[in-house]
Order: sequence, then structure tokens, then C-alpha cells
Amino acid sequence: MDTIHTIGRRKTSVARIYMKEGSGQITVNGRGFEDYFPVLTHRIDILKPFQVTDTMGKYDVKVNVKGGGLTGQAGAIRLAIARALLEVDPEFRAQLKPAKLLTRDPRMVERKKYGRPKARKKFQFSKR
Repeated sequence: MDTIHTIGRRKTSVARIYMKEGSGQITVNGRGFEDYFPVLTHRIDILKPFQVTDTMGKYDVKVNVKGGGLTGQAGAIRLAIARALLEVDPEFRAQLKPAKLLTRDPRMVERKKYGRPKARKKFQFSKR
């Protein structure tokens, strides 16, 4: 098996991953996985596609991620890994689809409107 390249997106984050068979080592932007994501929930979220398909520790993943915060980046990496596993074996769709790991989350930050301090917040109203 040669290297599989897939892309995942969430909010404003874009993750490009390169996955190949190996010992389960994950590097994110040239740093260690635990070093880049110190919060446990982010690490659990990223590893979920491997847990659902019982492929934990079988693939090495090299990640280039940019944009957004850690939560958006973790969601982008999760989607990219799920898509890569689907390329490895199309039979994984039966496990990944019900777990909602193949769905791209469309929610984005609403833009700020003119005449307002934020997207929906209004300036304080004074009657007199």
C-alpha cells in the first residue's frame, strides 16, 4: 500500500493527511500528536475513526493542518482520517457512516453585519 492523501475541513480549518501502513504514529505539523493536542477530548475525537473500524495502531499518519482553533482542527483531521480509511477499504463505510464520521460539518461563523457590534448583538437601546 502506498501513501493515501485526503483532505478534511471543519469551520475554517483545513487538514491534509498522508496515511500509510505503519506502527500508528501520528505527527501534526511536525510535532507529536499528544504535544499538539494537549486536551484529551480532541485526541479521542481524532482517533474515533480508528476505534470504529478496529484499525488502531495499523497506520502512520502525517498531518498538515492550518486555520481555525484546536477544536476545528481536530474535526478536520477526524474527517480526513475517515476518508482515508474509506480509500483503504470501502467496506469501512458500513461502520463509519452510522457513526457520522463521513459527514462534513457545515456550520460556520456568521458574518458581522454593519450597524451592529457582532453578527446578531445590537447596541444598547436608550428610550430617552
